[in-house]
Amino acid sequence: MPNLWAVSDLHVSYPENQPFVDDIRPQHPGDWLIVAGDVAERFDQIVSTLRTLRECFDIVIWVPGNHDLWTLPGEPGTARGVARYLRLVAALRDIGVITPEDPYPTWASDRGPVVVAPLFVLYDYTFRPSGTQSKDDALAVAEAAGVICTDELLLHPDPYPTREAWSAARIEHTRTRLDALPPDARTVLVNHWPLVREPTRRLRYPEFALWCGTERTADWPVRYRAEAVVYGHLHIPATDQIDGIPHHEVSLGYPHEWDRPGAFPRRVVRVLGGEAGT
Repeated sequence: MPNLWAVSDLHVSYPENQPFVDDIRPQHPGDWLIVAGDVAERFDQIVSTLRTLRECFDIVIWVPGNHDLWTLPGEPGTARGVARYLRLVAALRDIGVITPEDPYPTWASDRGPVVVAPLFVLYDYTFRPSGTQSKDDALAVAEAAGVICTDELLLHPDPYPTREAWSAARIEHTRTRLDALPPDARTVLVNHWPLVREPTRRLRYPEFALWCGTERTADWPVRYRAEAVVYGHLHIPATDQIDGIPHHEVSLGYPHEWDRPGAFPRRVVRVLGGEAGT
């Protein structure tokens, strides 16, 4: 019986991660794989990794993570912001990978059809520390704690003036698409960043939540009848039941994180199983 699997934050630029990625294989004909962002920083590594996975799985679905969107100094064919994202979309379409710009595929589960919706909505600095009233206040608190995300240097929002402006545009675009689904359609919502704030409460450095999502998607799992939510980014693999909906954080993460006391096991997560996807 086919399964819908999910993983994220492969970070294949770390050689230690490659054996894990090499072992990601379907268990049944017709298995699908969700890759919820942060495959790599280099364009060629992102495409080659997803090409290999696409050769194994019936369907591969990708959403961008912040590392996928970074513009590294000196990278050949460098593009920034929206241009980099669209260049990735074009390259991945060429190898048969489904992106957030494509029609949402439907998984035929044993309880009926489920729309698998790959999303790209970024973050907007609204997951702020308690007592802060603005982005600037929140960034000052984070800086004082020694917490600053590398996105501030490498994730460019061009042609938008800010990352939160890009996020606002993505939210409106995505909401329009989700609102167009049939009113009884069940979904699996896939995004690199969590759609709700609750999972960020377990961050080792709570100030990092600033770069982890947006309050504007908090009602989406219920509003869009999610059977499950899939995300990564936090590097804290776990499943939370929120409003009766499983939220799966499915990241592999960095090698140095695997042996921390209390670390969660790294694995590919089964999201749904049922009849063959269509």
